[in-house]
Amino acid sequence: MENGDDSVRFRRQTFPKMPSSSDLDSSVNGECSLAKHDQQPNGESHVTSEGKIEVEQVISKKLQLKRKAEHLKRELLRELDNQVNDCMDSLIEESASLDCAPPPPVFSPSLLDKKMSRLGHFQPPHGQGKQFVSRRSLLDELFEVNHIQTIYHMFIALLILFILSTLVVDFIDEGRLVLDFDLLVYAFGQFPLVVCTWICMFLSVLVVPYSLFHLWMQSQAGSSSHHRQYSFVFGSMFLLYQALALGFLPTYVAVVNSLPPASCFIIILEQVRLMMKAHSYIRENVPRVLAWAKDKTGPVPVVPQVSQYLYFLFAPTLIYRDKYPRNPTIRWGYVASKLLQVLGCLFYAYYVFVRLCIPQFRSISLQFFDLRAMVLCVFNSILPGVLILFLGFFAFLHCWLNAFAEMLRFADRMFYKDWWNSTSFANYYRTWNVVVHDWLFRYVYWDFLWISQKRFRPAAMLFVFTVSAVVHEYILAICFGFFYPVLFCLFMCFGMMFNFILHDQRKGPIWNIIMWTSLFLGHGVIICLYSQEWYAQRYCTLKEPSFLELLQPRSWSCKRSLVAN
Repeated sequence: MENGDDSVRFRRQTFPKMPSSSDLDSSVNGECSLAKHDQQPNGESHVTSEGKIEVEQVISKKLQLKRKAEHLKRELLRELDNQVNDCMDSLIEESASLDCAPPPPVFSPSLLDKKMSRLGHFQPPHGQGKQFVSRRSLLDELFEVNHIQTIYHMFIALLILFILSTLVVDFIDEGRLVLDFDLLVYAFGQFPLVVCTWICMFLSVLVVPYSLFHLWMQSQAGSSSHHRQYSFVFGSMFLLYQALALGFLPTYVAVVNSLPPASCFIIILEQVRLMMKAHSYIRENVPRVLAWAKDKTGPVPVVPQVSQYLYFLFAPTLIYRDKYPRNPTIRWGYVASKLLQVLGCLFYAYYVFVRLCIPQFRSISLQFFDLRAMVLCVFNSILPGVLILFLGFFAFLHCWLNAFAEMLRFADRMFYKDWWNSTSFANYYRTWNVVVHDWLFRYVYWDFLWISQKRFRPAAMLFVFTVSAVVHEYILAICFGFFYPVLFCLFMCFGMMFNFILHDQRKGPIWNIIMWTSLFLGHGVIICLYSQEWYAQRYCTLKEPSFLELLQPRSWSCKRSLVAN
């Protein structure tokens, strides 16, 4: 019996030392001790085989409890994450409703609300429109996570490999290191002319729309009975200024002087930006004056100050407000880092073109172009197309806009959303470029519905796509120097189709994969076809082309003529 008692004591000492998770030890050990008391009636011990069976049962039960606990932990964390996200969204919306009311210094809020209620046809159907709140850019928050920083470091490592490969190849071919950056020098050629053109555009936008609005408001405040005639005259003058001074003259300068692509992009993109800002300034202020001029009760509204309009022209938004949320200080180190990142992205794009695009398209442009060559060209262009997509997004929508926002203490940094998580193209269009989307939504989509009295929503969406496609194709046609409506067709055909097929009800990872696959293929097609046409325009020049020959893509006939020659 002494040996039996010793074996019982040995089992009592070893059971609590069995491996288990820390959060289950106490409960399982309690069950073990109860089981052992039940195993020893009248001080008698069980045989060794029964003890092994009991140990296996306890181990199995502990493993089951551990699996249940891990499952509960995952469910609780998922539920907690959803609740935190919902809480933060509600807090942001509540903050927007409290902090971003229409500003009182320029127009009286009570008078404005009262008159807007009387003039419902001048008030857009979405109330006060976009509300600005103080918030950081999404990537600034994500870069605080080490895993996201690692992805950023991977792109830097890829840039280093591009630089090394270019230097090594140049050293083998030339016997020396070539650091002339001839492509960048060519792309940004005639830069003094670009600066002069931009200064003229900016000064005209600063003076003309502001002065026209000021004079028109004085005509509405007077006692004359010809308010509609004055509105027609000043409105016609503003549209004429938009069409000629901002629309025609910068384009004329770019075309006549044959500006290289990057310099031309600066002028044309600034032209479009300033036209959108001028429209927003007039569109946001005219209804407020008309609301007061209806019966002219209360004080005369004050024209927004020049400083407010000037701030708006530089602010990284296309929606005019008298006031925006502002940060207390400027972080100049943050500004310097963002501008350096823009410069890094510029050199990154240079090496992408030098290593992945130019060698491929310079040789393929002299070959006969058939279906096989087309397919290979598209798939070989996917990698540079995707890299250019990422670089353009990061350099402009994140670094450039954040740098200007920091210098202006502009607090609302939501220039984009998490477009990379989109499971539908409808959500992708809303989150990719929030700055432009807000303008299209406010002044194209909702104004179209307002004019049509909300009867043609599909037509309003089609109109938005058409405006966006025309402007994108106009920019590319002027900057590249040829008309090849690839982007327009992608917008109007596949963009519209995917917008209805991949709509917001599509959820799940598979739809995100489909969205990314479509983006990759689309950018491969754009890089392939526009690069083909670029080299065809240089290899197959026409001395006196007719209008139809200018519209016909040169790459369709260039290779046949080269092969024939």
